[in-house]
Amino acid sequence: GWQAQGGVLAGLGSDEGRNALDFMNKARAAEEAGQSSTALKAYTVVVKKYPNSIFAAEALYHTGLIYQKRQQYYKAFDTYQSMLGRYPNSEKFTQVIGEQYRIASLLAEGQRSRIWGMFPGFRNREKSIEYFEIMVRTAPYSDYAPLALMNAARGYKKISEEEAAIDALDRMINTYPRSALTPDAYLRIAETHASLVDGPYYDQAATKDAITYYEDYMILFPSDIGGMATAEKGLANMKQVLARSKLTMGEYYYKYRKNYQAAKVFYNEAITVYPDSEVAAEARTKLAVIDAVLQRQSGNASANPEPAAPAAAKKKRFGIF
Repeated sequence: GWQAQGGVLAGLGSDEGRNALDFMNKARAAEEAGQSSTALKAYTVVVKKYPNSIFAAEALYHTGLIYQKRQQYYKAFDTYQSMLGRYPNSEKFTQVIGEQYRIASLLAEGQRSRIWGMFPGFRNREKSIEYFEIMVRTAPYSDYAPLALMNAARGYKKISEEEAAIDALDRMINTYPRSALTPDAYLRIAETHASLVDGPYYDQAATKDAITYYEDYMILFPSDIGGMATAEKGLANMKQVLARSKLTMGEYYYKYRKNYQAAKVFYNEAITVYPDSEVAAEARTKLAVIDAVLQRQSGNASANPEPAAPAAAKKKRFGIF
C-alpha cells in the first residue's frame, strides 16, 4: 500500500489525510484481491473528497487500469483523459498516454468495449479515430502523437473518408518532419490521392497531387529502399493516367473541333508528362498525322489562290465611284 511521507498530505487536515490514505490502501488491497468493484468505490471516494491530494491522480490512474482490465474501454479512456486534464504534471503522464494508445489500437482492430464489464458492445472503429485525435491534441510532443496520426489516417481510410485521411497525413508530415514515420506518411498520402483518381476522362487534380507526393518521397528519402519500388510504380501509374488524359483532350480537339493547333498542344503535353510511355508514342503518331493534314491544307491553299476581284468591285470596296 501507500505511506504518507513528507508533505504528501499538505493542504489536508490530519484526519482528512489519514482518511485519504486509508481509502487508497483499502482500494489497493481490494484491487490486488480481484475485488474490482470495491476498489473502484474506494478510489472514487479519494478523487471526489480529496481532489487536491497527491493520491487523487493515482486514484484516477488505477481506476482507469481497472476499467481497462474489465474491457470497459470507453470508461478507461475517459478516466485517463480526466487524469491528464486535471493533473497534467503527473509523473505518469507518458504512461497514461501509452495506455490510451493501447485502448485506441484495440478498438481500431475491432475489439468491443464491454457494458458493465460483462456484455460486449458493438464494434466502434470511429471511436478509435476520435481517441487517436484526442491524444494528438493532448500530447502533441509525445512519442505517441505521430503514431496516433498515422493510425487515425488508416482509420479514416477504412471508413472511406479519404479527405480526412489526407488531412491527418498532411498534419503528420508538416508537424513531425523528422519522425521515423514520415517517409511512410508520404507514401500513404500519395496512395490515398491515387485512390481518388477516377481515370483519364475526369478531373486530374488528385492525379497531380499523387504525382507530387510520390516525387517528393523519392527526392527526400532516396535511401529508403523498402518504399522506393512502391513509389516508382505508383508514380508510373499516375503519369500514365495524366498522359492519357492529355491524349484524350487532344483527340477531342482533333476529331470534334477540328482545332489542330489545340490538339497539338495536348499531344505535346502528353509526351512531356511521360515521354517514355506507350501514350507518348501514340501522341507522336497523332502529331505526325496532324502535321500531314496541315501540310496538305497549306498546299491546297497555294494551288488555289483567291481570284482577283473585278476592277469595278475594287473601286467600290475602296469607296471610288
